[in-house]
Amino acid sequence: MASGLLLGGAVAALVTAAIPAHSPSGGFVDPPPDKIVIDVATVNGSGCRPGTAAVAVSEDNTAFTVTYSEYLAQVGGNSDPTAFRKNCQLSLIVHVPQGFTYAIASADYRGFASLQAGASAVQRASYYFQGSSQTVFKNHTFNGALNDNWQATDTTDWANLVYAPCGVQRNFNINTELRVNAGTSSPSKVSFMAMDSTDGDINTVYHMAWKECPGK
Repeated sequence: MASGLLLGGAVAALVTAAIPAHSPSGGFVDPPPDKIVIDVATVNGSGCRPGTAAVAVSEDNTAFTVTYSEYLAQVGGNSDPTAFRKNCQLSLIVHVPQGFTYAIASADYRGFASLQAGASAVQRASYYFQGSSQTVFKNHTFNGALNDNWQATDTTDWANLVYAPCGVQRNFNINTELRVNAGTSSPSKVSFMAMDSTDGDINTVYHMAWKECPGK
């Protein structure tokens, strides 16, 4: 792994295909050879208390991973009434090689869900650079009965990628949320959805696209 900021827990192994960068002329260029460093400016939310999230960068500069250890929403049984919704806002400082800028081409989310028949859950996320308008949340819905691993992917078309401004340091913000609804399920039975990594092999991967800045 390249340099990154470890907030807590073991960083999961990252396996991802390289995504080529898009050049201003419409062609593709390889990711910059120099290492990138991601620092975490702030971590806020009920799903990522201090010390329960970790960020690491892939060696080929095409992705970074966020790993959670306590990101779980649940309803039913003796659950806390506020536990049905958990959220996390990460504000990342991405140090990129001079002459390049980046965008997030796709994001892969993974976890485990145990939903009773009649219950449902939603995983949602939005992404935006500091100083720009926040994007609309992308939602993924899961319905019970379900007792299995889950995965969701947010993808952006190349033509619609939003790149960080060249020559200006802007934090990259990621807002995620898990929400569980009991629906018609029995109030005495627990339903939950987790995006966590207690054993280090469940993680969230953000795939990066690269572009050369004008005048490079």
